Amino acid sequence: MASKGKVISCRAAVAYGPGQPLVVEQVQVDPPQKMEVRIKVLFTSICHTDLSAWKGESEAQRAYPRILGHEASGVVESVGEGVIDMKEGDQVVAIFNGECGECIYCKSSKKTNLCGKFRVNPFKSVMESDGKCRFRNKDGIPIYHFLNTSTFTEYTVVDSACLVKIDPHASLDNMTLLSCGVSTGLGAAWNTADVQTGETVAVFGLGAVGLAVVEGARTRGASKIIGVDINPEKRIKGEAIGITDFINPKEIDVPVHEKIREMSEGGVDYSFECAGNMQVLREAFLSTHDGWGMAIVLGIHPTPKLLSLHPMELFDGRRIVASVFGDFKGKSQLPFLAEQCMAGVVKVDEFITHRLPFEKINEAFQLLLDGKSLRCLLHLS
Repeated sequence: MASKGKVISCRAAVAYGPGQPLVVEQVQVDPPQKMEVRIKVLFTSICHTDLSAWKGESEAQRAYPRILGHEASGVVESVGEGVIDMKEGDQVVAIFNGECGECIYCKSSKKTNLCGKFRVNPFKSVMESDGKCRFRNKDGIPIYHFLNTSTFTEYTVVDSACLVKIDPHASLDNMTLLSCGVSTGLGAAWNTADVQTGETVAVFGLGAVGLAVVEGARTRGASKIIGVDINPEKRIKGEAIGITDFINPKEIDVPVHEKIREMSEGGVDYSFECAGNMQVLREAFLSTHDGWGMAIVLGIHPTPKLLSLHPMELFDGRRIVASVFGDFKGKSQLPFLAEQCMAGVVKVDEFITHRLPFEKINEAFQLLLDGKSLRCLLHLS
């Protein structure tokens, strides 16, 4: 491409402070350095992690100016020195939890999907190779990166470990959701819990991640999928994707875990906490069957509050674990998920509720903030 090796001027949505509207403006994007890739972003979307960062809910998220966003798909514009697994024009999906393939973590087989260098890190705001930014605004001020990706821009530079090459025939709009939400929820059902045919699950919080858990449990043949949400409108979408039962905690006069135990012969095999609420997490834990039940934590918990859990409660045989990116090893395992989406095994289109042009990104944030969208797809082409 003619832009290879040159600084690119393009539009980006820049955060200048917590809770402030993003400013869509021209920025400068440097060429990729060693083991880096510059991509042309064609689609990006917003998840609750972006919303939390936009609000500045934790100290780690208060580096400004900053380009947020971590769900995106696009094409490779140019590659830096040493990049051999992708080339100009390849279709790619950005991932916030990278895979270098060389560290002790990446070589651990099934023990972890974390990476020594490129794991999800909200404190990281510069590139790994030289500790510098690849973005600048019109005044030459460096603009910080976000979650290894920074996708609210027409062009971005990421480490090659945080890009996944996908089938050239894949539809890039819905592949965007594999960057985070769908992969996180579906992978929690497939990989973390490894749900089997006939098993039972409860999903607390029916946002995009929670519904992706439902989709994962459905494709695995779960016999009972209980959706839990205080928003009664979530029932319709939940049933369309695969829940068999719905509980609104505001409409029952007993604790949710008691109701679930009553519905599932003592408790479900797996529960998934997707709400980011400490009390909900405890209810999810208690809703699992004693002896073998497992509660999987997926919700983002910015609060410093600790979980109210006595160690002796674990001697009843219940377990509690967290799942990052659905325990998918991004570069090596996500292409298979993309193939499953292309084949119609996974219904990824169900998660896109709104589509807007990139310049309306603040409207997209408001839709998510108001609970009106699962994923709003922003197109930049």
